Amino acid sequence: MASKTQRFRELIEAEEILIQPGVYDGFSARLVQQMGFKSAAISGAGLSETNLGWADLGLMGYEENLHASRAIAACVDIPVSADADTGYGNAINVYFTVRGFEAAGVDGVMLEDQLWPKRCGHMAGKEVISAEEAVEKVRAAVEARRDPDFIIKARTDATATHGVKEAIRRLNRYAEAGADLLFADALLSRDDIALVAREVSRPLAVNMGFGIRSRPTTPLICARELQELGVAVVGYPRLVTGAAIRGTKNALAILLQSAAEGQVIERPDLAVSFEELNELMGFATIRDMEQRFLTMAQREAKYGAVR
Repeated sequence: MASKTQRFRELIEAEEILIQPGVYDGFSARLVQQMGFKSAAISGAGLSETNLGWADLGLMGYEENLHASRAIAACVDIPVSADADTGYGNAINVYFTVRGFEAAGVDGVMLEDQLWPKRCGHMAGKEVISAEEAVEKVRAAVEARRDPDFIIKARTDATATHGVKEAIRRLNRYAEAGADLLFADALLSRDDIALVAREVSRPLAVNMGFGIRSRPTTPLICARELQELGVAVVGYPRLVTGAAIRGTKNALAILLQSAAEGQVIERPDLAVSFEELNELMGFATIRDMEQRFLTMAQREAKYGAVR
C-alpha cells in the first residue's frame, strides 16, 4: 500500500489538477475529507487567525504552527501539507523546520522567499530575500527530509516586488535546488498563470481566493480551466475560513434576535445536529474502541448493563 507521501506525490504529478481546500483545525480537515477531497493544505493564515486571533503578518511562531499541524494531520487519512512560512530563520533553521514538520506527520511543507516577518501573499508591503539565499533554503529543506516522497513546495512572492519574469527565474532555480512543487503567489492575470505554468520546470501550484477589491489580485478561475492552463495544484486557502465566519455571523445574528424577541431558536439550517457533529468527529470510532478495550465492568459503569 502506498504511503500518504507517495499518494500526495502521485496526486501532484497526475494529469488531473489537484484541488486543495485550506484547513485550519480538526473540524475543517475532517469536513474536507468527508466531502471527498483527496488532499488538504493547512493554511498558515487560517492558523494565525483562528489560534492567535490576529492577521497573517508573521506573528505565529514555529512551535505554534507545528503543534496545530500535527493535530490536523493526525485526524485525517488524506495527505495534508503544511505552511512553514519562511522556515523561521536562515537555511539552518529551515533544515530543522522541515525535520520537525515531517516528524509531525504532514506529507509536505511550503517554504517562501519573503523576508521575515512575512505577510499574507495578497497584502501590500511584502519584501523578498535574495534568490541566492532562497535557493540555499530550498537545498537545506531537500536535504533535511528523510522520506524522499515528502513534498518540498517552494513559493515565491517576487511577482509583487520584481515582476513575473523574476518569479519564473526564481522558481526554476528552486526547482534546480530540488523543490518538487512550485508556487507563484499573487499572479495578476490569466496570461501570467499560463506563462508561469509554461516556463517553469516542475509542477505549478496557484491559489484562488475571494479577491481584494482595493488592489489587483489573482483572478478567479475554475479548476478545469487552470488545468488547461497547465496548473497542477490549486489551493483555496480562505474559502473555509471565510465560510466559517459567514456561517457563525448568521447564527449569532439569529441568537441576538431570539434573545431580543424572547423566542426559542429552531433553525436547523444554521447548524448541524449534535449527532452529525459526533459522527464527523469520530465518536463511533471511540465507541468501537471502548467495546474492544474497556472491561465489561468499565462499560457497565459508563452505559449501564447491556441487555
